[in-house]
Amino acid sequence: MKVSIEEGKRLTGKVRSVRVRRWAGQEWAEVRRSVRSACVEAGPERDTLVQSLKAAGAAIAAWGVSGWWFQAPMALLAPWTAIAMVGSTVYQSVRTGIQQFAIIALGTVWASAAMAFTQDRTMVAMLLTLPFMMLLGNYRRFGSQGIYGATTALFVITGGVSSTSTVGHRLLETLIGAVIGLLVNAFVLPPVHLRSVRDRLVRLARETTDVLGATAEGLREEDGMKKSDSWHHSAGGLTGSLQNVSEARRWAMEGSRWNPGGRLRRVGPMPPPFAEDMRWGRVCTRVLALTRTLKTISDDTELPSPSLDFLRLLSDVLSQAGHICAIETELLTGSGTGALHERRDAAFREAWSTLGSLTDSFHRQEPSAAAVGGELLLEARQLVTELTSSG
Repeated sequence: MKVSIEEGKRLTGKVRSVRVRRWAGQEWAEVRRSVRSACVEAGPERDTLVQSLKAAGAAIAAWGVSGWWFQAPMALLAPWTAIAMVGSTVYQSVRTGIQQFAIIALGTVWASAAMAFTQDRTMVAMLLTLPFMMLLGNYRRFGSQGIYGATTALFVITGGVSSTSTVGHRLLETLIGAVIGLLVNAFVLPPVHLRSVRDRLVRLARETTDVLGATAEGLREEDGMKKSDSWHHSAGGLTGSLQNVSEARRWAMEGSRWNPGGRLRRVGPMPPPFAEDMRWGRVCTRVLALTRTLKTISDDTELPSPSLDFLRLLSDVLSQAGHICAIETELLTGSGTGALHERRDAAFREAWSTLGSLTDSFHRQEPSAAAVGGELLLEARQLVTELTSSG
């Protein structure tokens, strides 16, 4: 019995090790893909790179003005504020700046008053300041900036000085950081997110193509169903990409407010209509449902699987759906030509023809496999329907 328990522990350890290695491999692949995308093409990764470098530059500039030029006693507040000011949109920077300056000013004044009242006794000043500032920071008008009130108060209290001149210096340093951060975000490659919607839709279509291609290829292999867990995991990742599209759409609407970028930068064509977001959302739902059913078949050995002929035809349908997604990717990049539309129409006809063959194969299934086969057939048909709706 001891041997079997030890064996079980070893097996459990091996399984965990495999899962950790698989997770690390997937994360490393995502990191490499993001780095490569930032270097070779315009898109969300490059936007993130630009905004990160801008935030770092704004912090350095704020430190240079407050710490090096003005020799401010608490110059840390300026670069700290500047970093938070470089937001995803200029409007967000302005809104964030107002919220942040207000809460930082409150934290500075309250902490300075507490230090003066307690005659610079740090622990007592913290007791009088931090509970109040944490509660005030949760006030919805301060948004996500509320936490800066308490952290600023900590900086002030641990600084140990509460004179009127130092309070003024701290407010001035905060203002310097806010102004520099706003100016950098608004006039140094100001973020214009019109392109981001198209880029993220292209990314979503490309990832959908990859998932459908991998699933179709696996269904043709003898032991391909063992990969169903990987297919379902990849299909689940499409949900995150879809959320990125929604986020980019919100940024595109917000990004045009108070933004000089429309005049300072070449923004490119307008993003695809919102209906495309909804359509690709429905496509992702169908892909996720298909892979979930295939995973269920693989995991549940007692569940009757459809025939090999049915799975082969399903593979053909998914391969053709992936081909349609690949054409849609080219169309979304703005390279739409008459030839591409003709190729897409031909792919639609081929997919519907194969769906007809898949339906005939379903009618020849054993009654025990009809439930699973019917679910796969329904999802495949709805997938092609959603893809066809763009025509």
